[in-house]
Amino acid sequence: MMLFSRVRGLPVLTPGDGDRLGVVRALTVDAVSGTVTHVRIRSGRLRRETALAWDDVDATGPDTLIALPSSSASAEPPPHHDLLGSRVLTEEGEERGTVLDAAFDPLTARIEAVLTTRGELPADHFLGLGDYALVIRARGTGFGTPAPHD
Repeated sequence: MMLFSRVRGLPVLTPGDGDRLGVVRALTVDAVSGTVTHVRIRSGRLRRETALAWDDVDATGPDTLIALPSSSASAEPPPHHDLLGSRVLTEEGEERGTVLDAAFDPLTARIEAVLTTRGELPADHFLGLGDYALVIRARGTGFGTPAPHD
């Protein structure tokens, strides 16, 4: 497992000659499938940002990502919403904390769990991720059912 917070800032190198493509700024997530889809890389003096499909990541390690240069990298990255720091809301609009970190499998790109200010949340409860919040299914999460009051 890898944590989003540990991936940020890692250098992205090419295999073989080890050319530096840049550093990881963020990971783009498809909340519906619960997977990482792209690595957002910042490079150069102008701090240009590109997006590289996760499928082009050849290897991951604790201190670097190895990525195949690809035609899928572009100056105009796909739409991106930061998972880290997002508010967590149920589909009814109830606040359920803030995302602190997320653990994912680097081989499958599948998000295994999200750590929030209210505890751990499995990715299979995600409904969507936008600029405003991560929206989750309220029932069965432990987050959506209020504690009984006596």
